[in-house]
Amino acid sequence: MDPESIRRALTRIAHEIVERNKGVENLALIGIRRRGVPLAERLAAKIAEFEGVALPVGLLDITLYRDDLTTLAQQPVVHKTQVPFQVEGKKIILVDDVLFTGRTARAALDAIIDLGRPRFIQLAVLVDRGHRELPIRADFVGKNVPTSRKEVISVYLQEIDGEDKVVLQEIVE
Repeated sequence: MDPESIRRALTRIAHEIVERNKGVENLALIGIRRRGVPLAERLAAKIAEFEGVALPVGLLDITLYRDDLTTLAQQPVVHKTQVPFQVEGKKIILVDDVLFTGRTARAALDAIIDLGRPRFIQLAVLVDRGHRELPIRADFVGKNVPTSRKEVISVYLQEIDGEDKVVLQEIVE
């Protein structure tokens, strides 16, 4: 995906979010740290453009909720979760860059539930590459990209990487 196709995908997702939720009342976005955060902020900005409402945006660090925590590092780096609103009763849109096995989304669900009991949680991703290991699906998808296990999807965003693009790369063994 080039910058324009990323922009179009996010615009479409923003419209789908508003349409499926019959407006923006009681809606909030939470981005999964790292690249889910700028995507959530971009979605909130798009929704503000055409709805005239600034939705609250939070950022979620799922490090301690991962099921592979012991294999990550001796001392994993934990960043701050910043959700500046009550999740209790809210319609939460969880945002991430790539949906793969579903394990990151599962960890994020656990982290959100620890903050309170939302009315519901919907998942928005820029890319769904398949290969689910858990029964998790995205409600909003920018692009479905069928991949093999020998491939990786890399998302680059202006806010973090200095450019917008999504690339499919083969893992060299």
